[in-house]
Amino acid sequence: MSEKNLSKSGIIKALGLVFGDIGTSPIYTVTVVFLFLSSTNDNILGVLSLIVWTLLTLVTVQYAWLAMSLSKRGEGGTIVLKEILQPLLRSKRSVGLVALLSIIGVSLLIGDGVITPAISILSAVEGSLLIPGLEGLSKANIVFIAALIAIVLFTFQRKGTEKIAGAFGPVMSIWFISLTLVGIFSISEAPDVLKALNPYWGIKFLLENGFKGFIALGEIILCATGGEALYADMGHLGGRPIRQAWIGVFFALVINYLGQGAFLVNHPEAKNILFEMVFHYAKNLYVPFLILSISATVIASQAMISGMFSIVYQGITTRLMPIFKVDYTSVERRSQIYIGSVNWFLLAAVLFIMLEFMESHRLAAAYGLAVTGTMFLTGILMTWIFYLKKKRIFVVVSLFATIIDVAYLSANFYKIPHGGYWSLLLASIPLAMIIFYTKGQKRLYGMMDFMHLDEFLNKFTRVHATTERIKGTALFLIRDIKEIPFYITQTMFFHGIIYEDNIFVSIIKRDDPFGIIGSFKEDIAEGLRVFEIQVGYMEVIDVEEIMRKAGIEERVVFYGLEDIATDNIAWKIFSFIKRATPTFIQFYKFPPKKLHGVFTKVWL
Repeated sequence: MSEKNLSKSGIIKALGLVFGDIGTSPIYTVTVVFLFLSSTNDNILGVLSLIVWTLLTLVTVQYAWLAMSLSKRGEGGTIVLKEILQPLLRSKRSVGLVALLSIIGVSLLIGDGVITPAISILSAVEGSLLIPGLEGLSKANIVFIAALIAIVLFTFQRKGTEKIAGAFGPVMSIWFISLTLVGIFSISEAPDVLKALNPYWGIKFLLENGFKGFIALGEIILCATGGEALYADMGHLGGRPIRQAWIGVFFALVINYLGQGAFLVNHPEAKNILFEMVFHYAKNLYVPFLILSISATVIASQAMISGMFSIVYQGITTRLMPIFKVDYTSVERRSQIYIGSVNWFLLAAVLFIMLEFMESHRLAAAYGLAVTGTMFLTGILMTWIFYLKKKRIFVVVSLFATIIDVAYLSANFYKIPHGGYWSLLLASIPLAMIIFYTKGQKRLYGMMDFMHLDEFLNKFTRVHATTERIKGTALFLIRDIKEIPFYITQTMFFHGIIYEDNIFVSIIKRDDPFGIIGSFKEDIAEGLRVFEIQVGYMEVIDVEEIMRKAGIEERVVFYGLEDIATDNIAWKIFSFIKRATPTFIQFYKFPPKKLHGVFTKVWL
């Protein structure tokens, strides 16, 4: 395939995988802004100007240019920024601060991931109210239809999206073309809205409206929701096709937003602006457009769900999150994964949010806080990296974008008592789990009775020479070869279980996202070898296959389990998390018939 065809294919894929969220923002952004603003010419021009320049500064500059220049082997996201920044730092306090910021960023993304499908699907279904005969559709019926679509979407995740993913790009292409065409028709009737391309009108709007204009920023930022996907999804497609696709998407969005403003100039009484605009200019095509809009919101939600799976998988492999059961939905593409517990948590949260708010414009009050929080944290981490790398121009531009993030984040604080608290509550669930898990693991590791390697080798050499050995190969799972866990010393020295060939297997997370290296290290004693598997934190691996390629035919696999006893409520929560989630051994799918778990009693 030629480079031109590859580029075209990459752009179409990017439209389906990356731009669903930001591409469906025109359904509700202008509508919710003018629910509390009067539709005067100055207000319309001011809001449109702020939308255009928000897309330009935050999405184009902050994400498409600055953030996407920071990657590890083509991979992007909050965790990648942490991995880039931490090696540049000297103090442990700074490293800890960066880790905390990245944890908060991941949690906010998950909180945002719940609201995205809820507001997108709900707002699209509300467009059916313009269809003759359906004007009287109740809120309950709209929510029921939206909930039904969400249930089908989440239920389908188990089967994987590989078979229908190819249709995402073409559908979104039609969606953006439709947005552009209807926008052009509308602009032709009120070309004065083109003045909004001048930032003067946005600044004028903020100065004249004062606090009310500042609060309006909390709704205007909805035009940029999904902008973070440009960076987070880099690993799936690469930076080039995403940047190329964004050029087209940017112009489609700008033209449509300007078109909505032009329609509002001529029809200041309009409430559901995008759908009323389409109904006005293409009444006969309204139902197909409505179906297209619902399809676009489903695609946007699908991209979000897949993104959540990737974020959680990153969290598992970097030991930020407990281990969840992971299934692979594609034979060809191991990167396509399904995490059942995450899927059903998201569905329950989406349904709850739909039932709680009932209407998309009310839901907008909860939307934006997590998005702006994520953008702000990204800005801080990026500016810090550019500063340490002494890239002065990048520091200045990144700092400017971060200041804009602060303005939008501050405006969104006003939403907290009006429903925005749900965004924080949803984000607090993964945040609390991460904190309990990481702190608990650190405390647990410190309580374990480890034996130093030198002392262990002295004992092993004596026991191996004097004890009757069992025929075959035994594997022992270990994190650090320098510290031998109690379950190994218990098995070998207390129970006298020594095989002819004993292999310590360690799986080490690499700083880069991709790459798998499995190799034997130098033998450390007669009858004792070390096999090390180095894995990129985005890799999905088959440990058994790696060992077969290395010629390992084990008879048994030993691994350690902790039986935690505690009276402390915090450690009881940690203990529950450990019991409720799969073990390390289940995550890497070792052959179950050969497994032998050894319990260690630990008091916390």
